[in-house]
Amino acid sequence: MSSISSIAVSGLNAATRRLEVSASNVANQQSTGALPGPNGTVPAGAQQAYKPLQVNQTATPGGGTQTSVTASSPATVPVSDPQASFANADGLVAAPNVDLAQELIGQMVAKYSYTANLATLKADRDMSKALLDAKV
Repeated sequence: MSSISSIAVSGLNAATRRLEVSASNVANQQSTGALPGPNGTVPAGAQQAYKPLQVNQTATPGGGTQTSVTASSPATVPVSDPQASFANADGLVAAPNVDLAQELIGQMVAKYSYTANLATLKADRDMSKALLDAKV
């Protein structure tokens, strides 16, 4: 595999990871739980809110990219849901700190990045084929 192809494949993998993380955040954005106490812990046995994730993308030496996934900070925000069995005395629960507009933008970026890296792979394939088919 050429260096061009390996760089493009790393971009495809990064775009895939971005889409996976975003899909997880969107699917779990209403998974609330008990509000953490002042020390940051949830009472034992209480339902915990989903902790959203974020993708960190960095360049690799020699070209390409790599990703790592970390928890978003702050992971939760307090919202009112006095009907929840795990609501505190003020009727508040912890909801995942997920911004659906930002998730949509992230999904679009992942799509365009994937498309661009796929086009790079195709161009590399076509150039290699043309080189091998050249008659001297």
